[in-house]
Amino acid sequence: MLKIIILGSPGAGKSTFARRLRAATNLPLYYLDMLWHKPDQTNVSREEFDRQLNEIVKKDRWIIDGNYQRTLEIRLKECDTVFLMDISLEECLSGAKSRIGKKREDMPWIESEFDQEFKQEIIDFPKEQLPQIYKLLKEYQGKREIVIFKSRKQADDYLNEFESGHSAISDCCSI
Repeated sequence: MLKIIILGSPGAGKSTFARRLRAATNLPLYYLDMLWHKPDQTNVSREEFDRQLNEIVKKDRWIIDGNYQRTLEIRLKECDTVFLMDISLEECLSGAKSRIGKKREDMPWIESEFDQEFKQEIIDFPKEQLPQIYKLLKEYQGKREIVIFKSRKQADDYLNEFESGHSAISDCCSI
């Protein structure tokens, strides 16, 4: 595991998982939200985002946290390991709501409210983005290590096993 991508709905726990994985592997961690968003809550251009992402994926070692469906295939072509947080809608909504008002290293501003457009993005994720993610992952099955978590507990158990030096891949977590 030297080039890892972490996918899942907003609020699924991707960034928390990524930080623990960074601590366990000493791999550099890049948040796509930090590439896309500016501190003034505007965005960089697509060209600037793509340029920065391409610089990252050319490196020898990394963890990339985030979906950004438009660039998913670029990351899939370069990674060796994929973690998909396929967590329930209720948990994702709760997770996103719980971080309001908290400073985070994965976002360049502090969210002051649960933005309705963002909430709708989470609600739509299982219908609109998740099927596309699974379709792409099937294309890479056998070519990449793909681990799918259906609960935060599965993700925590995986990390606990990994941190203890045991084999962490289990049958419950594959495609």
